[in-house]
Amino acid sequence: MNILLFLIPISLVMIGAAALLFAWAVKHGQFEDLDTPALDILREDDRPPPPAQGAPADDRDAG
Repeated sequence: MNILLFLIPISLVMIGAAALLFAWAVKHGQFEDLDTPALDILREDDRPPPPAQGAPADDRDAG
């Protein structure tokens, strides 16, 4: 029974932290556009991927 004296305040602190994080996310626009990121995966992209960091730009530089 004494464990409840520990668990109830801890749970209230965790609920308060979750509420503050949710309020921060809403205030900073994290939930403004929920549809576009899901549709981006369906869009065709014919552009080649950018070269990897540290890799030579083409084969002539490799030696």
